[in-house]
Amino acid sequence: MKIGLDVLGGDFAPDVNVSGALQAREELGDRASIVLIGDESDIIRLLDENGAPRDTFEIIHTSEGIAMNDHPAKAFARSPNSSIALGFKHLQSGEIDAFTSTGNTGAMLVGAMYTIRTIPGVIRPCITTAMPVLNGGVSILLDVGINSDCKPDVLYQFGILGSIMAEQIYKIDNPRVGLMNIGEEEGKGNLLTQAAHQLMKNSKEFNFQGNVEGRDIYLGEADVVVCDGFTGNVVLKQAEALFTLINKRGIKDEYFERFNYEIYGGTPVLGVNGNVIIGHGISSANAIKNMIKLSADTAEADLANRIRKVFK
Repeated sequence: MKIGLDVLGGDFAPDVNVSGALQAREELGDRASIVLIGDESDIIRLLDENGAPRDTFEIIHTSEGIAMNDHPAKAFARSPNSSIALGFKHLQSGEIDAFTSTGNTGAMLVGAMYTIRTIPGVIRPCITTAMPVLNGGVSILLDVGINSDCKPDVLYQFGILGSIMAEQIYKIDNPRVGLMNIGEEEGKGNLLTQAAHQLMKNSKEFNFQGNVEGRDIYLGEADVVVCDGFTGNVVLKQAEALFTLINKRGIKDEYFERFNYEIYGGTPVLGVNGNVIIGHGISSANAIKNMIKLSADTAEADLANRIRKVFK
């Protein structure tokens, strides 16, 4: 199993990417090999600085990256030899089993949509986040940003996608699916959530539990929480802000430490024909390490193929 890492992606590239790759290699052992996509001279210099052999990783050389502030579609189209474009090329050809980057999120999504493409039957691919719950587990929230406007059938499919991820990545049997709403009663919400509830309540494709409110995420009332990307992104950013505020106040708490994004590393893009994992642009070496480990878990679970079989 090979995991491709965009070494040129993120705010602190290439240093943290190579450091994170070295940490991940140590923890993954023989489970997976890591392929570094970036400037070979920089990679070798960083390997030397870390006392690692120069042949530690397979390297795909390119000095061309897509900047964080580049227009995603235009940059991807005019940069066929960029680290992101090369990553998708190798993923499409089967030379790597997963591709991961902390670079330009828009360019990663463009690459996913136009290189490996959406799985037939999936209306809208989505991204997720793992929210810590009090019992020690996580609740999968989706979508968290790429589908600000959704239709009821899209939310319904998010229930399927989230259930597959919860089962395969987090090993949750028969995951409970909740619909984010402003009240638990069936008639609550706006036109979108009311219509989505009607589709979901009789579903045989996932274990629908009904509406859940924002507070229920952290109480573990559902293993998968479905919402549009606008709502999900607000919830995600609020959780990130809470973690920042707690740290600034000097509060130490085992539960709140699990709000640290570094623990989770990144998020798979669900609904595309390949295992694609996107990380935070400000990722540290520790976050990169965990993103690579999540990529290995995703590839090992054959997540994209499992989703493809469900939508066949």
